[in-house]
Amino acid sequence: QVQLRESGGDSVHPGGSLRLSCAASGLNVYSKCMAWFRQAPGKGREGVAAHLTFGRTYYSDSVKGRFTISRDSARNTLGLQMNSLNPEDTAMYFCAAGTCADSFGDSNFYLWGQGTQVTVSP
Repeated sequence: QVQLRESGGDSVHPGGSLRLSCAASGLNVYSKCMAWFRQAPGKGREGVAAHLTFGRTYYSDSVKGRFTISRDSARNTLGLQMNSLNPEDTAMYFCAAGTCADSFGDSNFYLWGQGTQVTVSP
């Protein structure tokens, strides 16, 4: 059974850091296009970061320079290092897997985890 399970969400103060992890079972994180999404209360789902084709990565403008996506082949996990967090980063964060296209917007993500909550507040 294919499963994605996120962990690492927590409550932190502005300026703090968190590292999210997504454990994959039933699939290899290097064989799929892997991404992190987030959804804040009352807002739509937003693509945050992704591993695309040919070793390329995608970051949304709102997290570029602060977040880093990574993959660990030994643990078969997807990671998201988040630095300089601010209240606008508060959201449920989801790990997703799918089929890559040349652009993030054209990639198709069809496997989803249950999410992990990140809260940034003073």
